[in-house]
Amino acid sequence: MKSAWMIAIAVAALSCKKEAVMPNSPVIEIVSAGPTEVDEFAEGVVLRFSYKDGDGDLGETDPDAYTLWVKDSRLNAADGYHIPPLAPPDTEVAIQGELEVTLTPLFLLGSSGQEVMTYTFFITDRAGNKSNELVTSSITVVADTTTTP
Repeated sequence: MKSAWMIAIAVAALSCKKEAVMPNSPVIEIVSAGPTEVDEFAEGVVLRFSYKDGDGDLGETDPDAYTLWVKDSRLNAADGYHIPPLAPPDTEVAIQGELEVTLTPLFLLGSSGQEVMTYTFFITDRAGNKSNELVTSSITVVADTTTTP
């Protein structure tokens, strides 16, 4: 009988679900990135991703401060993008949601008629915590054939 009680207590303890606590470092996931083929100079890729942050310190009030970093696989350095505060700056509250950013239109770096590339991106919060890095699926940049030499 004593072992039956022990088993019942163990089952009851294991069935209680502890609510997951969000980490203070941001976590992101790709929702979409497209189109997967773009005409050079004509259109920017739209990057849509979800975010979670345990203390809500994503985004900056200063429009010159970058918190989204996006690197074209064909280049050495990432470009920065501004994200405004996603929660009131003087609060500490867990937040989650989705962001959509239209990136600067792409162009060909070489002399071929098309290039394939990817974007690697991450976000940082006001405390300097860096999210996980994500890589988009391949994007093909094609030559702009509407211009004449």
